[in-house]
Amino acid sequence: MNIQEIKTEINILSGNNPEFYNKITPGAKPACGVRIPKLRELAKRIAKEDYRAFLEKNPLDTYEMEMLQAFVIGYAKDTPETILSCFCEFVPKVHDWAVSDALCQTFRIARRYPQEVYDTLMRFRDSKREFEVRIVAVTLLSHFLNDDYIKRVFEVLDGLYIKEYYAKMGVAWAVATIMAKYPVECMEYLHTNRLDDWTYRKAIQKMIESYRIPEETKAILRTMKRRES
Repeated sequence: MNIQEIKTEINILSGNNPEFYNKITPGAKPACGVRIPKLRELAKRIAKEDYRAFLEKNPLDTYEMEMLQAFVIGYAKDTPETILSCFCEFVPKVHDWAVSDALCQTFRIARRYPQEVYDTLMRFRDSKREFEVRIVAVTLLSHFLNDDYIKRVFEVLDGLYIKEYYAKMGVAWAVATIMAKYPVECMEYLHTNRLDDWTYRKAIQKMIESYRIPEETKAILRTMKRRES
């Protein structure tokens, strides 16, 4: 499929309240209103064809085209070096939370090549750009919450530049997710972390709201809230 054929299909699939997508994704390109499952189906088809031509020629001029870029990178099958190169090229172009999270959560090669993906992700560890920081946090929570990486995940999260809203939210989400999988380690981290007060409180809030965390743990967490300064 060439770009025009893809855009034609998007137009056919569009019309599902595009204003809703524009409202919930500040900073995103204008939306056509295609449902995410339909975009995923389209991305899987593109990934089976000449996906690199699509990635290179994609004008990234709508929300749907940016989402397709993220999904195709995640679904494409190629050498890890090639996929990671596509990932690194796209990361600086991400400017909204939905595309950021789609890229992170669909990045399937992290399952087969965790060390290569982790090493590549660390190129963005010292970034001061909001969505590059969020991509680090969300990729870690999506693929690296396991025994081999959990200590490193804590270290990375604690050192990220979290001065902007979506970076803060990404880190808070990651810490809250860790509590559900590694409660002992996470509780220790909450007593020693260097998170700013806002991100710390948001992480606690997300833990308390989570159905994956037992009530007895939530009771303890309620006593650990930092006071607003």
